[in-house]
Amino acid sequence: MNAKTALIIGATGLVGNYLIFKLLQSDRYENVITLVRRPMHLKHPKLDERIVDFDNLTRQDVSGANDVFCCLGTTIRQAGSQEAFRKVDFVYPVEVGKLALQAGATQYLLVSSIGANAQSSIFYSRTKGQVEAAIGELGYRSYTVFRPATLLGKRKQFRLGEEVGKVLDFALSPLTLLIPPLRKYKGIQASKVASAMLNIADQEVPGQHILESDALQRF
Repeated sequence: MNAKTALIIGATGLVGNYLIFKLLQSDRYENVITLVRRPMHLKHPKLDERIVDFDNLTRQDVSGANDVFCCLGTTIRQAGSQEAFRKVDFVYPVEVGKLALQAGATQYLLVSSIGANAQSSIFYSRTKGQVEAAIGELGYRSYTVFRPATLLGKRKQFRLGEEVGKVLDFALSPLTLLIPPLRKYKGIQASKVASAMLNIADQEVPGQHILESDALQRF
């Protein structure tokens, strides 16, 4: 199978940081495009770093990609408002998806979140569910949603919600052995999510698929 070109947004985040190195090391991809606001100061012969304005993206910004990996995500606290949060977690992923599809991409892989539900009364979960649905309507040949529970790993920025999640995860761990349905709420290493994305992208199974956190633990 011919080598492909990957495009990743959110490469500076927890999952994205693991994923970009896996993509650069993979023989499956001959080029790796990153869309970033500012330089990452990362050098690699396969890396094509594109400094972009996410509010004014063009088809040229995403040209050449076969597979789109979206690891974008923030918190309302970091974004400053629900509107700013929605722009990062909904508007940008959908816009990149539209433009990349027009430019020839055929596969989209999205990091969402456990509990994503477009009908949820919780703003965060509702937005995650809505972005899943919106990208699903674009028409990618292969589309996979990854719904991790609390992400484990060292972030550059402190996130209170995830720190609380880690405490709850520790308390729930014994119960997950006794009650299988609780396993999808168990915290997961961000590196495992990145490995799952790379593995699933390699399979490129047609259609739309959702992988909950317990399924991602296998990777």
